[in-house]
Amino acid sequence: MNRKLLEILACPIDKHHPLELFENKLDGEKITEGALYCKKCSRFFPIIDEIPIMLPDELRDKKQDIEFLKRNTKELPEKIITQALPWHL
Repeated sequence: MNRKLLEILACPIDKHHPLELFENKLDGEKITEGALYCKKCSRFFPIIDEIPIMLPDELRDKKQDIEFLKRNTKELPEKIITQALPWHL
C-alpha cells in the first residue's frame, strides 16, 4: 500500500477519516504489512502483501485476521491485539 492512500482511505463502517496506520514491514514507500485502525469504531484492517483489506465485518475472513494478529503480536499495539473489532486475541 502506498502511504499516499492514507489521504483518501476512510473506515468502511462509519466513514471516519483519517485512519491510524501501524507499519510492520516497508519496501521503500510501500507498506507491505501493517494495519489500519479506526479510532471511532475501534476496528482494525490488516495490510497484507501491500493490500489493505477493508471489508465489512460480515465479509471478513476471521481465520485470516486471527492468523494476522498472532503473527504480528509484537509489532501491533495492545489496542489492536486485545480490544479491536470485529475480533481480537
